[in-house]
Amino acid sequence: MTTLPIRTPTVAHSASGMETHFFVRHLWLPLACVLLASALLMGAGGDQWIADALYRLEGGHWLLKDHWFTSGVIHRVGKWSSTAAGVGVLVLAIVAWCRPRLKVLRWPLTYLTASVAMSTSLVSLLKSWTAMDCPWDLSRYGGTQAMIGLFESRHGIAASGCFPAGHASAGYAWVALYFCALALRPAWRFAGLFIGLAAGLIFGVAQQLRGAHFLSHDLWSLAVCWVSALALYCVMLQRPRRALGLTLLLGDVE
Repeated sequence: MTTLPIRTPTVAHSASGMETHFFVRHLWLPLACVLLASALLMGAGGDQWIADALYRLEGGHWLLKDHWFTSGVIHRVGKWSSTAAGVGVLVLAIVAWCRPRLKVLRWPLTYLTASVAMSTSLVSLLKSWTAMDCPWDLSRYGGTQAMIGLFESRHGIAASGCFPAGHASAGYAWVALYFCALALRPAWRFAGLFIGLAAGLIFGVAQQLRGAHFLSHDLWSLAVCWVSALALYCVMLQRPRRALGLTLLLGDVE
């Protein structure tokens, strides 16, 4: 009786190549873009150039700081809306775990809930650790503080904790929809990404118009949200799927 050889090394090599390609596109390339943009914004003065332009357009003061639309609707209502959406996803996840016919949604919804919570929590934690002022705190924009860089000593000067951008993270946290869709229905992944990016941009631009953040603050908020969403995807969704797929492949070649 002739036995066909098991092609395990070929399968493993193929899986390894796909994984490398995945991380190049989803981690290393985005990270390189963030570092390049940060060099332009934080190192070459891009942050101040943009803030200067906005400050001039608003008449030499932050005209939209307390405006009903930027402060009331986008900031306050936007925060409530993101929180409500997170609670809604949590409820859906609980329902999925209680109903067998929704089994396929259990881990994706659990992942989405955990990712949004972890992303916003990490940004809040970083804000408490980093000593960065908001534009409206700086003497350059009508405040009282001198401009001090992220890695410069403050010599006991209190900071506002403005880095990364907290409110923008309430929008950017939803980039996790990309990975949720990647696990459920890959054709929808870019629609999910668009939702997260659009929400973060709306929240972030509104805060910049109020003088609450520089563009780099929003950029790093997005970076934190993206990396945390990617990390949780690898642990909660990709690894179980990859293990199942490899098991099926090995079963086919035995």
